[in-house]
Amino acid sequence: MKIGFIGAGNMGRAIIDGWLKQQAVTPADIYLHSAHAASYQPYAQANGLNACDTNLAVAQAADVIVLAVKPNIALDALKEVQSALTGKWVITMVSGLNLADYATVMLDLPVLRIMPNVNVAIGAGMTALVGNDALTTEQYAAGQRLFDAIGATSAVAEKDFPTFSALAGSSPAYIYFFIDAMARAGVKHGLSKDAATKIAAQATLGSAQNVLASDKIPFDLIDQVSSPGGTTVAGLLAMEEAGFMTAVVKGIDATIAKELGE
Repeated sequence: MKIGFIGAGNMGRAIIDGWLKQQAVTPADIYLHSAHAASYQPYAQANGLNACDTNLAVAQAADVIVLAVKPNIALDALKEVQSALTGKWVITMVSGLNLADYATVMLDLPVLRIMPNVNVAIGAGMTALVGNDALTTEQYAAGQRLFDAIGATSAVAEKDFPTFSALAGSSPAYIYFFIDAMARAGVKHGLSKDAATKIAAQATLGSAQNVLASDKIPFDLIDQVSSPGGTTVAGLLAMEEAGFMTAVVKGIDATIAKELGE
């Protein structure tokens, strides 16, 4: 399957990097064009991809088009390649546009809307998927396989995309923030920054893997590592007194509100 990227920004490249690292897609099957030639052409050359001179050339060469541009130009970009869309389908990662918006370009255009996060670059992403009525079962399955290859996928109703965005799209930054806070505490108590960061990151990774491997909810897992009257309980109580849980929930609330334009 030949895949064409209209737009080659950070998230588009993260997806491509993930596919190449996981050998899910061969470089020769990827075509791309961006308005920033000085950026996408060297990237394509360095990775053995096909750099196209126009969006139309991308659409003509590809079986599926990945729309990875800003919301304000997304529909215009599709209209530009409309003549080449017959018999093809679109994967869009454009935020702020609903599936119904794409019907203004072509009424029966099959569209798979996705929302990945940056961890797709290392094969550990989390991607939401939802298709329109024109998308076939086979096309949906093909899209799901592409993103399962670089992490995990979840079927998410379109109305829930803002919540997914907060929990999966923006959360890497929040988790980096948490790891940095842990590392700074380690530095405060004598560890080097590198050592403290590695310890905090590995502990976070292992804990996340434990949640995914367990049939228990996180609250139950907390109990497993918290002895009555012990050091962990003391730390948890101090965090709660400082408003840790409230801060996290408020952060998610603010992210969703911003996504909804509130």
